[in-house]
Formats: sequence, structure tokens, C-alpha cells
Amino acid sequence: MAQTAQSPAASPSRAPRVADTGPDTSSFFFNGHVPRRRALVVVVSALFGFALTVVWSAQFVDRTIGDNVADTLLGHAAKGTPIDGVLAGLAFALATGVAGTFTACNVAVFSALAPLTGGPSASRRGRVTAALRPLSLLALGAVAVSAVYGTVAAFVGTGMPQFDQSQGGGGFSGRLVQAMVVYGLIGLVMTYLGLAALGVVRDPLAKVSRRFPGAPMLFMGALIGAFLIGRPFPLFRQLFHDAAASHNPLYGAAAFSLQSVGNIAVMAVMFLLVTGVLGDRLHRWMTRRPSRASALMAAAFIAAGVFMLLYWDVRILARRDLIWYPMAPWAA
Repeated sequence: MAQTAQSPAASPSRAPRVADTGPDTSSFFFNGHVPRRRALVVVVSALFGFALTVVWSAQFVDRTIGDNVADTLLGHAAKGTPIDGVLAGLAFALATGVAGTFTACNVAVFSALAPLTGGPSASRRGRVTAALRPLSLLALGAVAVSAVYGTVAAFVGTGMPQFDQSQGGGGFSGRLVQAMVVYGLIGLVMTYLGLAALGVVRDPLAKVSRRFPGAPMLFMGALIGAFLIGRPFPLFRQLFHDAAASHNPLYGAAAFSLQSVGNIAVMAVMFLLVTGVLGDRLHRWMTRRPSRASALMAAAFIAAGVFMLLYWDVRILARRDLIWYPMAPWAA
């Protein structure tokens, strides 16, 4: 009589666990694998972004960190010292860009770099080399937007809204309104990308990234470059004024480009170090359950997007005594 009992491999109770699977179509932001606790990812990352706005001190990061880093790199007090010539202006742009790495508007850069972590290469050098291409595309997108804005600043001059310090209704200057609008829009975009990484909404770059795989990195770089459009960082305003007063579009484009390169330089180095040391482990950890990569990317984007929206729009209303918003004593 033929044996009819099921083999252990065929037994439903002992069958190996199947990894998360998703739709056949995937993209850069959504890999087709939905985390089991999608709502929990959204809530926790949004709460983290909110908590960051409560404890964030602009005075500490702008003055204590930013000013001291710029002074050290330049060898003199950066704030208030006239920029003497084109070469001095370019050095000032790069130094203040590095100094502005940890200003509030740069928090979103972390979410732009987070999806790149990990890579299936046998050697440390191979992983670092593989990471250089997406980083170069990120830098290219940032430089393209910042160069255009620097050119516009040089042509238009000091009549741009970022020079408007007059206090309008409610104490809102033109510069502050511009910052609120720009960073509010960037925050919305970042939040949307986070939801797209979870499959809640459609990936807006899915089609174009199939034809041009580098498009998502260029787009995220463009977001980083757009930070300059609203940036109220005092040292950047000093550079902005120098470029606008020069009426030299080449100088404006170069100075603003170096500012963006400086913004991402420190985090790019940190990313390459993490990739070289932990990249292979992180890649194996994420490939064992692909939904982990979705959760990581979504959490980074949602946290950054919520931070941008709350910090640059809601908390500013509280600073004008229009609404109440919780703030740590050192952040008020």
C-alpha cells in the first residue's frame, strides 16, 4: 500500500513562513512589501517628528553650533565680517553650508539618505563605491536648484522677499512668510513620500523612475536645494546679501551651489562610513523581510515631513502668541 501521509515539508503546520510579498510593480519609494503594522509606523514616526519640534532650539543650532563651526573653518568671526571678494565669498559659502548642517531645515536630509543604506557587495570598498552614484545624483539635484536660485538672486538683487524684514500683520515679515510657505510645502511632499513608501498612496515618481532610475535621487536632491529658497539662517542671509549685491549671476550660482554641497557634505561622509561598516549587515537584515526597508524609508520621510510642517508653520504661530504649542524651556 502506498504511503499517504504528508511529508513534513508539505504539512501546513510545519511549512516554512513565507516572506511578505507585494504587487508585481514596485518603485524606488515603494518596494511592493507592506509592513504588517503600517498604522503603527505612521503614528510613531509622526510622534517622533512632533517631539523633535518640542525640544528643538534654533538658537543653539544656529548660534552655538553654526556660528562656532563657521568661525573655526574660516579662521575669523563669520557673522558681520564683510565678504571681501569672490574667492572669500565661495569659501564663506562652503564653510557656512557645513555650519548649517544641523539647522532645522536640514533635518529632512537624513530622510533623503536613509533609503540608501545597505548594499549587496562583498567588499567594503565595493559598498562605498556603489553608494557614490546615488549620492552624486543627490548632490546634482541640490546643486541644480540652488544654482538657479543663486542666479535669480544675483539678477534681481536685494528686492527679493528674503530681504524683507518689515513686520506685517501679526509680526510676519516677508522673509518669514516665504520660509513658512517653502518649508510647509517641502514638509507636505516629504510626508506624502513617506505614505507612498507604505503603499498608502501612489508613488508619484513610479513611472518616470522606471525609465530613468536616477530620477528619485535627483528629485530628493532638488528638495534639499529648495531649502535655500526659504532658509532664514543668519549666515546664509549674509551670503545671500553679498550675492545679490554683486549682480554677478556666475558668482551667485557658484556660491549657492557650494552652500548646498556644504549642507550635505557631513551627512554624506557619515552615510559612507555607515555603508562601509554596516552596509552588508543592514542589507541582509532588510532583505530577510523586505517590509523592513519600506518601514525604514516611510518612518524617515514621515518624521521629517511632520517636523517641517509643525516647526515651520504651527510652532511659528505659537512664537507669535497666536496659538499655544508645547515647547521645552530651552527651545522657547
